Amino acid sequence: MSKSANFIGQPIFSQLLKYLPRNEINKIAGVHGSDHYTKRFKTYDHLVSMLYSSFHNCRSLREVVTGMMACYGKINHLGLTDYPRRSTLSDANGRRDSRVFEAVYKMLFNKYRSVLSDSPKLSLMDKRLFLMDSTTLTLFQEILKAAGKNPVNGKRKGGIKAHELVRADEDVPCLVNMSSAASKDTIFMKNIHLPKNAILVFDKGYNSYSEYNRLSDQGINWVTRKNSKAAIEVTKSNPVDEQQAINGVLKDEHVIMGNTHNKKQIRVQARMVTYLDKEKKRTFEFITNNRSMKPTTIAQLYQRRWQIEVLFKRLKQSNQLTYFLGDNENAIRIQIWCAMIADLITKIVQKKIKRPWSFANLSSMIRIHLMTYTSLLQFLENPEKQCFRQQNTDQLDLFLSG
Repeated sequence: MSKSANFIGQPIFSQLLKYLPRNEINKIAGVHGSDHYTKRFKTYDHLVSMLYSSFHNCRSLREVVTGMMACYGKINHLGLTDYPRRSTLSDANGRRDSRVFEAVYKMLFNKYRSVLSDSPKLSLMDKRLFLMDSTTLTLFQEILKAAGKNPVNGKRKGGIKAHELVRADEDVPCLVNMSSAASKDTIFMKNIHLPKNAILVFDKGYNSYSEYNRLSDQGINWVTRKNSKAAIEVTKSNPVDEQQAINGVLKDEHVIMGNTHNKKQIRVQARMVTYLDKEKKRTFEFITNNRSMKPTTIAQLYQRRWQIEVLFKRLKQSNQLTYFLGDNENAIRIQIWCAMIADLITKIVQKKIKRPWSFANLSSMIRIHLMTYTSLLQFLENPEKQCFRQQNTDQLDLFLSG
């Protein structure tokens, strides 16, 4: 039979790896010294193996190794000379510093961020809007300290927390920090340095008055929710017009946050918007340092924070972040960084095609056909047309052979 009109000489996985500039990865490996005393299993080989695990949702080292062994005839297309052994991959996850994979992610993000934000539908506010939040991944062992009290049965799982900063128009993290699940969210805020007039949205877990004042001094607009324990002094009430009231605004007030009984207590001058969500039938109190935006705009900005929750869900569902391939902190960090690299590559592919694909369907298609010899971008643009061509070609071949 003749080959499909959609046939290409390299599997889909190899086409995805073309977004990884090998020379730059080797340079990063040289800077970090991650290939010192390594004869065969270099940083690039390690990265390809972990990306195979991430795209294929492998749950164990055995699945990774046996899966790559089954594709032994195609291994040269991936830039590898041999598939890894289980002990080799396990040792590399434990010994090779995870920071080299962090550096690879940052390099790829900077290289492709123009592709990620290239959309005519985006508003100026989207380009100024940054979202900040954290997500916790539960571990089966207490490798990292977990949050909360010890359970009654004495069995306690560990956890790792990923703090992420996302620009709304890019939809992938531009800044990531990992810590134990028991660490406070406010520590991550010290790493935030944004351009003037940027808008930062975060939840009430990031409750640091000193950081609120620092952001305000740097000309950064911030929006969050009122902490239930916060001491609030109302200094002025702004009138709420009829249209704002119809849209759910109950109050618009100027406030001072901080306890007045302690002279050393840091105080924050802010604005508090009380908003009624009619669908959820809940009242929310939003805190911001911006005094010029409409109250409904403040509420809408905080609602945009849901975008980062969707990102966390996407990252966990499309990549294997429930079963880890190593039982030490370094191996866990490597797997998370490689999952984020896989997510970034998939997002780049999604941006490059004109046909609308949901991220979940695109990830599933890549996982199922990872080692299939077909043109990824051509198939994604018009899968029905390509399948119809292949069906007619196969029928013609059968007729001629008969």
